[in-house]
Amino acid sequence: MTQRILDPQQIQALDPSAIPRIRLPERLGFFSTRATRLRHLADHNPIGGYVRLMAALVDAQQQALENFRAALPSREAIESAQRHSMPILPALAGERDPQWRAVLYRLADRVEAAGAVAPALAKVLDELRTLNEAQLDAQADAILAQRYTEIAPAIAPFIVAALQVVWTDLASRIDVQDVPYVDAPGVCPVCGSPPVASIVRIGGAYQGYRYTQCGLCGAETHVVRVKCTNCDSTKGIAYHGIDGGSPALKAESCDDCRTYRKIGYQEKDPDFEPLADDLASLTLDLLMSDAGYRRASPNPLLWPEVPGDQ
Repeated sequence: MTQRILDPQQIQALDPSAIPRIRLPERLGFFSTRATRLRHLADHNPIGGYVRLMAALVDAQQQALENFRAALPSREAIESAQRHSMPILPALAGERDPQWRAVLYRLADRVEAAGAVAPALAKVLDELRTLNEAQLDAQADAILAQRYTEIAPAIAPFIVAALQVVWTDLASRIDVQDVPYVDAPGVCPVCGSPPVASIVRIGGAYQGYRYTQCGLCGAETHVVRVKCTNCDSTKGIAYHGIDGGSPALKAESCDDCRTYRKIGYQEKDPDFEPLADDLASLTLDLLMSDAGYRRASPNPLLWPEVPGDQ
């Protein structure tokens, strides 16, 4: 007599009470929701001008996403990723849809058309347009691998934005049941990139559960609370906020790896958006730096000027 052994994905599919492991981005409104949040957070913000610029860029991302389709992985590639517990859409695979460069140029054009362009921004966009394909791909490679000494911080947000369109498109069209289990802590099982922040969600099947949001593809992965999203430790976890600041936003620090990531609570602010709220809370980053902690990974739309200065 033989006994059939179910893998974890099959068990989860059969159990209606199971915690949803992955929350894939919904392409309809994914970036526009983020842009709206950025504009709201820009008011009375020390970097309000920059936050508004990023809102214009994110608006351009939504427009680009609506008319973009990248090539999905083959069934063979999906099954190989599952067998080896590797991300299904690996950002560091060495290959990416060459359409990403056309997306980049469209984003730059739309940001420019959105309003008056300050001289500093005009210079950045001009520099971006002078780079050839090899140089653009080299920048993309460095950003995805977080090789800080090779990254040009001023143009990096625009390159990231184009890459986000590609991977968000892909992540929005895959089958959630195809997403492998990945052993490495702090790695997105969809694309292998680090999360930008985490969110404790409200509503439906996600009520009360904490998810990390990938900074590249936007997929969210369930992670139990009071656990480091960088090293998986459950010891020495603490939460930090700013007096008079939003009660919905905290920095979750880990004494084992001396890193932190921000965490938001939708029950205290239903409009919390991980990447947007992380970007607009630079004061909390300064507080954490003074306390001796470093960011586990940078915000994709704000890259450090000094390598390792996160």
